[in-house]
Amino acid sequence: MQIDIRIMELLASKLCHDLVSPVSAINNGVELIEDIGGSVVEEAMKLIGDSGVKAARRLKMYRLAYGRAGSEENLSLKDVRLVAAQYLSDTKISLVWSDNVPAEALGDSRGFLKTLLNLIILGEEALAYGGMITLAEISEGEGAKGGCRVEIVGRSAGFSSKVQEALEGKGPIEELSARTIQAYVTGRFAEHFSFKLSYDQSIPDRLDLLLLAKKMIASQDESSVEA
Repeated sequence: MQIDIRIMELLASKLCHDLVSPVSAINNGVELIEDIGGSVVEEAMKLIGDSGVKAARRLKMYRLAYGRAGSEENLSLKDVRLVAAQYLSDTKISLVWSDNVPAEALGDSRGFLKTLLNLIILGEEALAYGGMITLAEISEGEGAKGGCRVEIVGRSAGFSSKVQEALEGKGPIEELSARTIQAYVTGRFAEHFSFKLSYDQSIPDRLDLLLLAKKMIASQDESSVEA
């Protein structure tokens, strides 16, 4: 998968933007102790501690979602689920991720969990007012045992036309922005690992993302023909 230099610049900008707040808060806590001293030590230490935890949780998420670690086949589903839950723990978004999702075969499939984490980050961006992200099994008509559904529910949940274009890889790279870069990289990760990604936002305040394994879909189609 080839990445244009602009993609790298936008992604780096996103990471820095998301980490500036907690890191700056740590610095503010240190400055409080240095400037005022004993009377604010407890308050400053709490600020430093909370901000450090927040920064660490985001770094763990980004390491798996964007870095090489997320592409490894020996990822633990339990660990990935924990990283995602901690990432959203200090936001207005609740995460519901059952132990049996995705199916074991998919969880072991290279890049599937990585792509799911990118979908969760994309879901976070689609919930400007907060809401809920639920990972669920896919119904029979959508490729049973061949994928995962990410349900995003909340006020005004949905993709703009620009985000849709970025997710589908349409339009020139030069027109990508900080608002569309996550959609673009999510779509490209899905393509790179040979997964089919689709979405449905026909229901107000709800966005459904379907991540399907192409190989499993093909095998199911073959079984249907033979039957």
